[in-house]
Amino acid sequence: MMLEKEIREMLSEYPDIIYGFTDISYCAYQESYRSALVLAVPYGEQLTPADYTEERFEQGIQTAKSRLEAIALEVEQILQKHQVKYWLPPVAQENETELRALFSFKTAAARAGIGWFGKNDVIITERYGPRVRLSAILIDEIFAYGQPITAGRCPENCTKCIDICPCKALKNQQWSIEKDRSEIIDYQKCNRMRSAFIKILGRKNACGLCLAACPFGCSEQKS
Repeated sequence: MMLEKEIREMLSEYPDIIYGFTDISYCAYQESYRSALVLAVPYGEQLTPADYTEERFEQGIQTAKSRLEAIALEVEQILQKHQVKYWLPPVAQENETELRALFSFKTAAARAGIGWFGKNDVIITERYGPRVRLSAILIDEIFAYGQPITAGRCPENCTKCIDICPCKALKNQQWSIEKDRSEIIDYQKCNRMRSAFIKILGRKNACGLCLAACPFGCSEQKS
């Protein structure tokens, strides 16, 4: 299909990013869109606990965010040229009670074969570990889909993210597609800790310690 070919050729110009397509028949938007293109851009710095600071982690997030926006704009231009219906779901969560986004980038990433949910409830990629920022574009077209990942691949005896969590929100549970996130993480506890910094920082604490501690991706980040 010409549309898919153009998108893949454009994305090949960014060899450091990870991407994949998935059908979205599992979600509430299946009647309006048939697929999602999921993008994973590495953070500006691939931090480990040895060099982690909250400020550096937040800067890495913002660098990846800017790149994602620019890449997504290029995809949009291709979709507009082909007159295909699409939508970029917002990153922000709907509210501070449920703490869920309108469309889960993480679920789509696992279904596209990009990675799995770690014991920290963050998508883990083989290349960068969890040190990526995700985005997705819902598209009313069919593509060649990635192979879904339905179970965690973290070593059973690895507790690095659990041990480093400052608010002890992680429950040392291996993920599977059937599990609810509440079985893996106490999201409210994590959110309360991060929100306590709003008055000081003017935003929530980025807190990426559980990402920095992950051993996956360490060889890539130091190469």
